[in-house]
Amino acid sequence: MERREFITLLSGAAALWPLAARAQQPAMPVIGYLYPGSLETSAQRVAAFRKGLTETGFVEGQNVTIDFRWAASNDRLPELAADLVRRRVAVIATPASTPAALAAKSAATDIPVIFGIGSDPVKDGLVASFNRPGGNVTGVTFLTGELGAKRFGLAHDLLPQATRFAVLVNPKNPLFDSFLTDVRAAAANVGAQIEPLNASTTRDIDVAFASLVQKPADALLVGPDALFNARRVQIVILATRQAVPTICTSRDFTEIGGLVSYGPNTAEVIRQVGVYTGRVLKGENPANLPVLESTKLELVISLPTAKALGIT
Repeated sequence: MERREFITLLSGAAALWPLAARAQQPAMPVIGYLYPGSLETSAQRVAAFRKGLTETGFVEGQNVTIDFRWAASNDRLPELAADLVRRRVAVIATPASTPAALAAKSAATDIPVIFGIGSDPVKDGLVASFNRPGGNVTGVTFLTGELGAKRFGLAHDLLPQATRFAVLVNPKNPLFDSFLTDVRAAAANVGAQIEPLNASTTRDIDVAFASLVQKPADALLVGPDALFNARRVQIVILATRQAVPTICTSRDFTEIGGLVSYGPNTAEVIRQVGVYTGRVLKGENPANLPVLESTKLELVISLPTAKALGIT
């Protein structure tokens, strides 16, 4: 072989080597993020999730990719979960949504699912037990559905003369029955009237508030639901227009003008979902990761809103 031909062959091999080396490197893992909301209304929660990932050594764009799936309603969750499964993501995270967790579990039989939910994962059929979840699902639980009576009590303390309370609820939410039952029982103890306002879509929320024009309420309790959190700006604007005091599930509402919120620090819950997601990416088995229970609650009051409503 002539020297010139040898150099040419060697150059060609050198050009091909980096491609072969890159092909042998493991692909960047992909996380499926499933939530019935939008990025515009979930920026703080996404930041909390990324923070949890970072604590385990994963940084989006550097050594992990997040594939977001935003659902305008719970009805689209099964379709989006199936899409993530077809893409063969490494893990599916469903922060702060029981319907999303159920959809992911149903679609993903061999892909880990890390949830953040405000209900009992054993009763929901997500895990076998808190200490030993078994299967491919684990995550974090937080108190919210159980707080219906407490939130009503806060509303009654703030508005002792109030007799009619509207309750915004999503009948498609797994917590619907228990939440409404607790609120009704608490209202009965003080002789108050409860008026449920059902809403499963954005348009339903407008219709619910329109009914308050015909039958005004002394206060409005917002039930636990990812749709309501995603549409919190809409809810607070409508409540402000009708000057109805609103008792909400999280500080996301009071930070934009809701009167009172009582519930978990959802950012902290979602950060822990991110931590668990990172641990699973590192090889830990979700079947052996115990379900974490977040019991820290916070009461947040908007003083400007209270002043505007004439409430001391």
